[in-house]
Amino acid sequence: MTQQTILVLGATGKTGSRIVTRLEDRGHAVRRGSRNSKTPFDWEKPQTWPAILDGVSAAYISYFPDIAFPGAVEQVAAFSALAREKGLQRLVLLTGRGEFHAERAEWVVRNSGVPFTIVRAAWFAQNYSEGALLEPVMAGVLPMPAGDVREPIIDVDDIADVAVAALTEEGHTGELYEVTGPRLMTFAEMAAELSRAMGRTVQYVPISFEDFHAEIINASGEMIADVITDIARETLDGRNANTADGVQRALGRAPRDFSDFADEAAKSGAWTQAA
Repeated sequence: MTQQTILVLGATGKTGSRIVTRLEDRGHAVRRGSRNSKTPFDWEKPQTWPAILDGVSAAYISYFPDIAFPGAVEQVAAFSALAREKGLQRLVLLTGRGEFHAERAEWVVRNSGVPFTIVRAAWFAQNYSEGALLEPVMAGVLPMPAGDVREPIIDVDDIADVAVAALTEEGHTGELYEVTGPRLMTFAEMAAELSRAMGRTVQYVPISFEDFHAEIINASGEMIADVITDIARETLDGRNANTADGVQRALGRAPRDFSDFADEAAKSGAWTQAA
């Protein structure tokens, strides 16, 4: 076992849970950062931050529910400053592509005084198998305000692999890894791939941002709906319709294709269990 402890914030989330598993499988000491972890962590309670950072050498930073939420960048700045005081040797920050607030958070970590790596990710494939779009997909629809916009959707397992490399290996300090899948896909094409893998029809339904906002209000409340809709308006305009080489540069291999994700999710029973 290594003597250095690695902190993983959002340890129960899509990326965090995978990072924890990979680190522990490789013999690293891991401290989970979540509200219900052994040492609790809450972004809204700065008094929980010092204890979670005690004895930690590196930290993976993800912000739930999104870095665009009011006050998020300021909280990341304060946390990064505390990480420097505590003597951390490495920070790995997860952000999103094409988001203004994400770029502000990146600037904050870049200038924190702690060696850093930025992982700037495309739309998550796992949104369909374990995220907000699981329920609609199970109902046979994929409603998005995206028109014919193309997105290089990424497998979250690739994000986790890049983050683990940045947390544990040399050669990643100061790098910005923009991580995407290997090809551009419309949401209609994603629905077709899901249909094939699931063995049932999933229909892409282009909707307005107003309808998108209303659906999120029903599920999560107005504040979350406001922020998520703003992110959708910002990023689903074609600005991200290009692939990037972050996975290749970080890991020396190509990113996984969406069809591979869909096949693996089907084999694992993700959609059968949901049904």
